[in-house]
Amino acid sequence: MEALYRSLVPDFEAQVVGATEGEVEHIEALAGRPLPRFYRWFLLRMGGHMGPFEYPTIDFTAKAVLAAYSKRLVHPDSRFLMIGHEGDEMMPLHVFYDLDCLARDDARVTKNHVLGGEFHHQFETLREMFAWGNVLALHVEELGQRCVGNFYDPEGDVLARLVPVLTNLGFASPIATGSHCGLFRGPRGAVVTRATPGLETDIHTFRMGAADAGGLRRILGAIACETALKVNVREWFPPLAP
Repeated sequence: MEALYRSLVPDFEAQVVGATEGEVEHIEALAGRPLPRFYRWFLLRMGGHMGPFEYPTIDFTAKAVLAAYSKRLVHPDSRFLMIGHEGDEMMPLHVFYDLDCLARDDARVTKNHVLGGEFHHQFETLREMFAWGNVLALHVEELGQRCVGNFYDPEGDVLARLVPVLTNLGFASPIATGSHCGLFRGPRGAVVTRATPGLETDIHTFRMGAADAGGLRRILGAIACETALKVNVREWFPPLAP
């Protein structure tokens, strides 16, 4: 993760602030169990201020988490630990860990309304959520032509088909991921994909960027021609000329 952050923002170390050991211990006490290794790393590295990796409306700092509990916006739970406070009052879906779904020194990330109700699963790990969001915001969205859509694999594993063709095109994943999240960066562009944790992996939504429409079409063409994936592009940014 540090290598990814450094590739996106070379001086990121000077712009982030870690949480204190006391804050981390307090959050662990609220969880009632040891924190996932990645979350502990995140808190001590940038749990005081995320610098260029801040989310527009979600506050992941230790202070925000502890304040939510102290104000009784949320209550300690043996399974779900709040890790991000959503400040958008129109869509107040706070971010939680599902500590019963551990994975790769991390845990499933889910969202829940401030008033409770159904949980909406987001990523298998917080590491993947952060990496997906950062590659999208700081790489894909910086490219001249982007598109969004979905990949469908009739045999049920989008990434198993996608990885070989993108590798041949010079793409590589900046971090290891599970079958529900794909991250690819290369000289021709960048691609992020995701599927809902706990559901099948036959459909991944994707966001993709390249320098221009021609470069993006070449990537999409290679995927369509060299794999059995069904490629559906829903929208282009900026819109293509008729």
